Amino acid sequence: MERRTGTADIPGGTGEPDLEKHSITTIGHCLTGKPKASAIWELLVNDEEVKSLWQMADYVATRKLMMNDHGETHAKVATASALTMLDILEDAGVQADIVAGGFGDTDDAALVVLVAALCHDFGNMVHRIDHADLSIVLAITVLDRLLPKIYPDIVKRTQVKSFILSAMYSHHGEPTPLTIEAALVCIGDSTDMTKGRGRSAFERGSITIHSVSALSIEHVEIRKGKDKPVELRISMSNSAGIYQVQEILAPKVRAGPLSGYVDVIAITDACTGDYERRIVGGIRMDGTRFIPVP
Repeated sequence: MERRTGTADIPGGTGEPDLEKHSITTIGHCLTGKPKASAIWELLVNDEEVKSLWQMADYVATRKLMMNDHGETHAKVATASALTMLDILEDAGVQADIVAGGFGDTDDAALVVLVAALCHDFGNMVHRIDHADLSIVLAITVLDRLLPKIYPDIVKRTQVKSFILSAMYSHHGEPTPLTIEAALVCIGDSTDMTKGRGRSAFERGSITIHSVSALSIEHVEIRKGKDKPVELRISMSNSAGIYQVQEILAPKVRAGPLSGYVDVIAITDACTGDYERRIVGGIRMDGTRFIPVP
């Protein structure tokens, strides 16, 4: 399989299995020629503890907090996006910090980004509050069990682990991501915003500006930019999607060391003409939330 760089498309309106399959394919392309990252990918996705962590994080997020999926599919979408951006940056001559600091090579950089992105939301299985901190606690046992299979040397393993935990800890943009790898995980996390993802929370009655704006996002394309190395192009069916872009994605792009390397462009689809599709016919207040009017 030839390594493909320079573009990735996150489809909207697709079923979760299709989106997950698309992400797995993208990850496979990005890992071509990177044996260490490929090996840890196989270990993680086939690990029963990791699968259970994803399952329980998703349960708490979707069933208890009425949020979008924060389990396995979300982890893979975020990972595919982060690795795609890493490839584009490498092609543009931008080195990941683990490479620039002399701690590893591009394979190690991909491994750091992949592991951090796959594990960043483990903490949701406990609670959304302080979930980044909780993710660190839960991931350490997984890392201490699996990383020795890739890095038998304790010094090298500790260095790699430092980059992974740093990226996980700052994936929400607060505190500020300190490394290129951390910034990639932070931004990749927010690219999972297409309407097919917002629909589940919307249909469970979680009517907020977050769910409405997410339903306006048709797809997210990650490609080589014109003015900056990376361009995130978001296609919207309704200008309500601007909220998702301005309040969720843009702050994460601005938060870390990639702020000068990533362009964010949001476009309302031309097919809508002079009118925008109605997303919500009406809402009514139901206690502390709003629900659709039948």
